[in-house]
Amino acid sequence: MQYRRSDYDVTNTVQVSSVAAVRRAVEELYAQTWPGAPVERLAAAFADFERLFNGQYPGYLGCDTVYHDVQHTLDDTLAMARLLAGYERSHAPEHRLGADRALLGLVVALFHDAGYIRRTDDSKHRNGAEFTRTHVGRSARFLSSYLPTIGMAEWVPVASLIVHYTGYELPFDQIRLDDARDRKVGHLLGTADMMAQMADRCYLEKCRDRLYPEFVLGGVAVSRNEAGLKVVYGSGLDVLRQTPDFVAYTMRTRLDGEFGGAYRYVEALYGGRNPYIEAIERSVEHLKFVLRTQRWSMLRREPPCFTWEKNPLQTMRTLVIDHLKTTITAA
Repeated sequence: MQYRRSDYDVTNTVQVSSVAAVRRAVEELYAQTWPGAPVERLAAAFADFERLFNGQYPGYLGCDTVYHDVQHTLDDTLAMARLLAGYERSHAPEHRLGADRALLGLVVALFHDAGYIRRTDDSKHRNGAEFTRTHVGRSARFLSSYLPTIGMAEWVPVASLIVHYTGYELPFDQIRLDDARDRKVGHLLGTADMMAQMADRCYLEKCRDRLYPEFVLGGVAVSRNEAGLKVVYGSGLDVLRQTPDFVAYTMRTRLDGEFGGAYRYVEALYGGRNPYIEAIERSVEHLKFVLRTQRWSMLRREPPCFTWEKNPLQTMRTLVIDHLKTTITAA
């Protein structure tokens, strides 16, 4: 059996660092689930996603966040397509979402992290991670201006709300949607976002080496207030120490909680198995063993990083060091 490759999905069949590969997989699922539904808007959204994240979209710089990179979004979008297909196969025709809502869910998945991308006229921020606390709202605003360009203006009110199921800026009870089907799309979207990233083959190394630096630049790891410094994560290893509790909390309050166990819909595609949950459970058990034995060398994967910058990890390290120096000195 071939080992799972670092930039492939949980089934080791789709290269989730490749826009073309994920587009083909998503379009195939879409065509199978909604035969005859046009795919032109979906194809356009993938093309625009690639332009946006590669620094070719007018008014925007490319993706420079090392955890929330191109692979992260493509992996999430593939998971969303699978959840949507599984949902449709699990419900009677009168309760299905339909091709148009599915398309909306896929487009929002593609741009749910657009809020991390800086504008070309931004002279204040040096990295998209500085938008960590506000990126979902920024993604909503991007979607509001983007959807009309592909003929989906009528979906702007829904898209600008359901994208918040991927973040923490807007409490779920404040996401008010008139149609229960729209809410279900939001639940599938939030499920895909959390499920795919936690099932990433290199999730643990990425939390330590890439999520922590984003937390630093975003003011999440270390912040300064009137009382002085507040340290939530002192290092990448500190992020790992808190990861088992984070995963358990996410499963309890989001995946099994607000989202109602929506992750189970992928099981309709895999004969009752759930490769995402299986990967998450293996990863958490491995981390618990490492934490218990202190055998940090067992976390040695060095996955590629897919941003528009040539040396994104080195650039991020430099920015983090500078940020921490500034924060500590100011305190």
